[in-house]
Amino acid sequence: MGLNYTDGCVNLRDVGEYLELITGKVLIPYGLLLRGGSIDHVKTHDEIHHAATIINLRDGEDVHAWDIDYLHFPMANKVEKYDTSQKEVRRWLNQIMRSFENPKLKFPVLIHCLSGKDRTGIVVAALLLILGIDREVIIEEYILSEGEVERALIEQAMNGMMPLDIYFKGIDLEFLRKNFRAV
Repeated sequence: MGLNYTDGCVNLRDVGEYLELITGKVLIPYGLLLRGGSIDHVKTHDEIHHAATIINLRDGEDVHAWDIDYLHFPMANKVEKYDTSQKEVRRWLNQIMRSFENPKLKFPVLIHCLSGKDRTGIVVAALLLILGIDREVIIEEYILSEGEVERALIEQAMNGMMPLDIYFKGIDLEFLRKNFRAV
């Protein structure tokens, strides 16, 4: 059975909470990083944990006009996003990671696409790699998504981003880490 997109935000979760469920340790604080699918059928802002910034990875714009920050980094479905060695995917990921360098970025941040697993999974994996989260933990967090998810795909995506300091060459990774943890 497919995902029901009319039933709120599919695959919505607090990444920090789920990392703790996986590891038994607080790796990132609760309430900073949220992930999910389309928010088109979300009726109230509290259904998405009062996200202060929404990062939309879909081609289309978000339909809501809540008084929050919206960032839009579209990636067409035709692009093989798991092949992070592609220039187009690398440029896309670098643009998104630059937003986490902004000291005025408002948390919690909700990263979403249609299903909250492919584009969102790759972006969350990139961010967690930069934050120093163990690869096996990142894979486990990714596999929690409903829908078709494959360990090999997220491994391919993470492998394509290595080494991080070269892949994200134009980004101050240490500043990004401090900015994220300073909240």
